[in-house]
Amino acid sequence: MALVAATAVAGAAATSMYLDAKYSLRKDLQEIVRDRRIAKLYAEAVKKNRESLYYLFEEVVARRANAEAIWSRDGCYSFNQTYDRVNQYAQWYLSRGVKPRDIIAFYLHNSPDFMFAWLGLFAIGAAPAMINCNLGGQPLLHCLKVPAPKLLLVDDDPEFLSRIDGVRETLEGEYGMEIVVMDPSTKAEIRSQKAEKIDDEYRKEVKGDWPMCLLYTSGTTGKPKACAFQHKRAFPKSAARKAGGQQLTTDDDRWYNCMPLYHGTGGTVSLFQIMNGLTLCIGKKFSTSRFWDEARDSRATWFTYVGETARYLLAAPPTPRDKDNCIRGMFGNGMRPDVWFKFCERFGVSEVVEFFNSTEGVFTLENWSKSDYLATAVGHHGAIQRYKNRNVMVPVLVEPASGAIARDQKTGFAIRQPYEIGGEMIVQVANINVFAGYYNNEEQTMKKFERDVFKKGDLWYRTGDALRRTPDGRWFFLDRLGDTFRWKGENVSTAEVSEVLGNFPGVVEANVYGVELPHHDGRAGCAAVAIDPQVKSNFDYAGLLEHARTHLPKYAIPVFLRVVKNMSPIHNNKQNKVPLREEGVDPDKVHPEDKMLWIDEFGKGRAYVEFQRFDWEGLTSGKSRL
Repeated sequence: MALVAATAVAGAAATSMYLDAKYSLRKDLQEIVRDRRIAKLYAEAVKKNRESLYYLFEEVVARRANAEAIWSRDGCYSFNQTYDRVNQYAQWYLSRGVKPRDIIAFYLHNSPDFMFAWLGLFAIGAAPAMINCNLGGQPLLHCLKVPAPKLLLVDDDPEFLSRIDGVRETLEGEYGMEIVVMDPSTKAEIRSQKAEKIDDEYRKEVKGDWPMCLLYTSGTTGKPKACAFQHKRAFPKSAARKAGGQQLTTDDDRWYNCMPLYHGTGGTVSLFQIMNGLTLCIGKKFSTSRFWDEARDSRATWFTYVGETARYLLAAPPTPRDKDNCIRGMFGNGMRPDVWFKFCERFGVSEVVEFFNSTEGVFTLENWSKSDYLATAVGHHGAIQRYKNRNVMVPVLVEPASGAIARDQKTGFAIRQPYEIGGEMIVQVANINVFAGYYNNEEQTMKKFERDVFKKGDLWYRTGDALRRTPDGRWFFLDRLGDTFRWKGENVSTAEVSEVLGNFPGVVEANVYGVELPHHDGRAGCAAVAIDPQVKSNFDYAGLLEHARTHLPKYAIPVFLRVVKNMSPIHNNKQNKVPLREEGVDPDKVHPEDKMLWIDEFGKGRAYVEFQRFDWEGLTSGKSRL
């Protein structure tokens, strides 16, 4: 009997392990338990009127008082010292007339003072508007006009001051804004303030819907829009270690960030590390040549990445010190499949947390990858989560030309796509309040919603991003709405083409987009490619074309190649297609240092050859057609 019982127990255990491996039940259950714990913590915070993240910061200071909170080239600070600096900033704000629920604008580079200034606003119930410090002129004025801050903090960097001086008259006159330069005398004034805690009275009006900051969309498809990143949205990540359960990090971890702190990923991830008691290691800005030296010197075990960061680091020449670092993991978004394995192998990174989110934050995925199985995915759901979200997160067909959700001609409802094929992800919501909205921009806010999608009266949030999900729950990014283009009657995914080209030896980066051609419908594929300087002189363009023909459908093979000396990403290391798309292949618009190639014999040739002015004239006159 004992043998039978033991055999039954072993069989049950084996069955349990099999089911868990197949359906990821344990993972889903752990996430559900964690979410419930966090919900309970948040409910307690609401009951006690302690929804401000400042209270979580105070708790971690008490727990980690003498541990290092911030490392930087400009100085290092314990949690106690950080707390003192934060309260000094709070006292200084009050002396400048800042009040609870005010918005203050930051035009600052990465530094410990950026974090002190941010947390100091939490102390008095105010919030920062995170302004991209690369902006000037009208784009800068637009970003500042939206929140109408009474105070603008500006670093004493000559380039920053020059851009501010260019619009100073409007800021101080029309906008009535006070500009404070954060020079040594201002910082000395701040540090002369008493490091006393600000009374709870200043935070009593901070509810969950109050922003911990205003973040801006990139503005690549129009003017940047400000989004309120609310305290209630930030609470789960800020209270992660307090909630317990399975943890990504330990108290001994040190987190390096050189992504812009004014940007959603760089700023929020940095804040969350401080809130959870980790050491935040701040790099002033991203530099391929300095990255690994700073990672080593700071003894970082994790780092934040965005966009093509991993690709740029991978493009640097190999050195004997590539694995000479303490980095265990990396956390961010935009890690391309064609660099994922190469990067982890070369630099010895064993864990990647790739998340999928937007500044708006309604649709969120996360993939903690510690094996090849989950590599290159942007999220993962086990069987329980898939069931729960089967009618909440849904892919739909979109009209490529207009960007509108495609509708069935008979029913008028949206055309749902199989998860395996994918489409634009839409999220069913109870009301519009699920999205904090674009600050002071109701018109653009309402454009994010679609009604009567699958039945009369339903309400869905549009993410603007296309994804697919495999039967076992792995999510993969397809394309961003507007990046997909139509050619030869077919939809072309720029992300798919970029991945294929990026896997060809010698291609450092491929930025794919569609270009308009005279007398042609749709857009022809064009790829701006950066070639490894070591092979550029004898690069195999014929081999690249053959590679593309092997791995891509005919309609998706780029007709044009634009060979560029250097890519020009936007401020957060993400690719910028807009100027390239606008310039197209017109010789008068393409930069003279770039080399434009195309497939000879109108797509039937064996190689990419030089695209010359008479070729363009043939297209513009209508004599040549693709």
